[in-house]
Amino acid sequence: MILTLIHWACRLFLTAVFLYSGIVKLQQPLQFAVALAGYQLLPEQFILPISNLFPWVEVLLGVTILTGWKIRYSATFATGLLLFFSLLLTITYLRGIDANCGCFSFDDPISPMTIIRDGLIVIPAIFLMAENRIRKLCTKGSPS
Repeated sequence: MILTLIHWACRLFLTAVFLYSGIVKLQQPLQFAVALAGYQLLPEQFILPISNLFPWVEVLLGVTILTGWKIRYSATFATGLLLFFSLLLTITYLRGIDANCGCFSFDDPISPMTIIRDGLIVIPAIFLMAENRIRKLCTKGSPS
């Protein structure tokens, strides 16, 4: 019962995160492109194509997590994506670049708090990715 509640809380939370962040970026694609350029990690010719495609990936990921379609695969993709972005934020911050996170708004400078926030968002994705194993471990310990 508790694992089912955690499952749904994780799915709803991640859905909200990915839908919100994707929609924010879709509404302001040029500001998202500026945020991406601010990381100073991508070649200039990739910034606009990525800034146009990536919000759709986030929205699609939010929908797949909400519907539960291939949930373990969706959660695995979400985990990888969130870890990748946490790494990009960390690298940008450690390089001393004053850049905008661009995760949920365009007035959110990269700081230790944004890195921690984005790092914590990965926890529900990891739970969903490993849920089958967690359930098996929990049922092994319960009396039959």
